[in-house]
Amino acid sequence: MTVSDKPILRVRDIQKWYPLGGSFLSRKREVLKAVDGVSFDLQRREVLGLVGESGSGKTTVGRTLLKLVQPTGGSIHFNDTDITHFSRRQMRPVRQRMQLVFQDPYASLNPRHTVESIVAAPLEIHGLAGSRAQRKDRVEETLRLVGLMPEQGERYAHEFSGGQRQRVGIARALICQPELLIADEPVSALDVSIQAQVVNLLLELKERLGLTILFIAHDLSVVGHISDRIAVMYLGRLVELAPTAQLFNDPRHPYTEALLSAVPIPDPSAVRNKRIVLAGDMPSPMNPPSGCTFRTRCRYAIAACAQARPELSEVAPGHFKACIRDDLSLRPVG
Repeated sequence: MTVSDKPILRVRDIQKWYPLGGSFLSRKREVLKAVDGVSFDLQRREVLGLVGESGSGKTTVGRTLLKLVQPTGGSIHFNDTDITHFSRRQMRPVRQRMQLVFQDPYASLNPRHTVESIVAAPLEIHGLAGSRAQRKDRVEETLRLVGLMPEQGERYAHEFSGGQRQRVGIARALICQPELLIADEPVSALDVSIQAQVVNLLLELKERLGLTILFIAHDLSVVGHISDRIAVMYLGRLVELAPTAQLFNDPRHPYTEALLSAVPIPDPSAVRNKRIVLAGDMPSPMNPPSGCTFRTRCRYAIAACAQARPELSEVAPGHFKACIRDDLSLRPVG
């Protein structure tokens, strides 16, 4: 196996648990299991979509992979190097090669700094700035790369639209020439008309720069447009992982089926399946249901679903699910 054939990121049984203080009458401390055993490989130049409802743990996965929060358990290998227990100092050179695009382009840009200063900040942090002229040239080149004009570097964030601000955020992430980009809900705060532009920009950059992208979102229609594979997450765990077309045409987990039923169809005259409305709210990660954590909202649940937690297992080449029901025929999108 050559270097190019090896996964750029290998994640095994990652956990992120937050201990909470016990009550006044009890010394027992509760634990919030935000991420509870997530495993996957991310291939070079691949876009992997990570999708699920708010509160499923998607953002925590992304921040744990970047070591912005320390994992409670499991392992993270980046370029065949185990970075699980790296210190902040050890992570600094690694972070040149793995960068984050934040969700909110309004909150993630410092209003007191010019765009040039914002985009150049990673160069300063990693000691890559060079001379002032070299830094300016690098910033202008990166702004062009994301569809902005070099002279816009002299302006402030509040002078830009939401879509332009997110381009600035992407430029900041790209200026150190990373290999891996973790995009955390990068279009959820944008108007629908702008979302497609940003998604298409990321696809263009992926082809042009050879990027690998972990694209985190809650909207399967957006994730389906950009991703080569999709991982579906529920209550801190993966419940399905498959190539995009396979997931849309042949879902194997009831939660995926429910998410697909909400995907809009471009043709208003087309006949579509009735939307599946999940009963109740997502359970608390402090007190998840026994067995399959989705069973309390699943219309296919049987008594055996409460007995043991199903593990992610391969049911077709490259297609994994965490469900004991092999007798189900689930509806694809549409």
